Amino acid sequence: MTDITAHNAKAWNKTARDGTSPWVQPVTPAQIKAAREGNWSVVLTPTLPVPRNWFGDLKGQHVLGLASGGGQQVPILAAAGARVTSFDNSPEMLGKDQLVATREGFDITLEQGDMADLSRFENASFDLIFHPVSNVFVPDVLPVWREAFRVLKSGGRLLAGFMNPAIFIFDWEKVEQEKTLHVKYPAPYADTHSLSEEELSARITDGEPLEFGHTLSDQIGGQIKAGFSLNGFYEDKWDEPDHPTDAYMPSSFATLALKG
Repeated sequence: MTDITAHNAKAWNKTARDGTSPWVQPVTPAQIKAAREGNWSVVLTPTLPVPRNWFGDLKGQHVLGLASGGGQQVPILAAAGARVTSFDNSPEMLGKDQLVATREGFDITLEQGDMADLSRFENASFDLIFHPVSNVFVPDVLPVWREAFRVLKSGGRLLAGFMNPAIFIFDWEKVEQEKTLHVKYPAPYADTHSLSEEELSARITDGEPLEFGHTLSDQIGGQIKAGFSLNGFYEDKWDEPDHPTDAYMPSSFATLALKG
């Protein structure tokens, strides 16, 4: 049986080395300079900037970038004045954060591991967790919310992005070939049980990350079950021109959750 955590780490190492994905492009010196001057934005989902009031006052706050490597969001938050720990499954993605930190002369703590296991951190370690769309790469999202709640201080904030589970019901091979939407898979989707053995083997051999389309009961209800109260929500679409689902539904969601 495939070790999903190890496989996805290797897959994202490959993506980071390849350098073509928009999610592995480190921020520029100009963006860091602007962030130091108070002019900054980051995304939890493909396109829409996170509302600034979701962050509160970042100055001196201890922020956990949860599965947020890649040299983008975490360095911006550090430049904005936060004390940042970047936690990611991929050493190469963490290296992107370190590249920016070294280039710009500020500190980021780097931690490699599974986003569902934050046991190395004590209770109430962080003021804010920034968790962009990435729990699509774990088979069970509920431990992610439980661990996030545990390591946040009272009054702490969880900013999370996640995929619309309906995105996964389509046969994307046919979508790409015919440019029309073909429903194929029941929800919730998971590469490990929705694909045939041949398809799954090919995906693993090709070094593609394994994906899981969690239900909204687990994504939103799971946060509430973990103890959070939801205080903000928005939808977003792809950042690709003429994406076939954009005319019908959002591709992703973002939530602001508070620990009371």
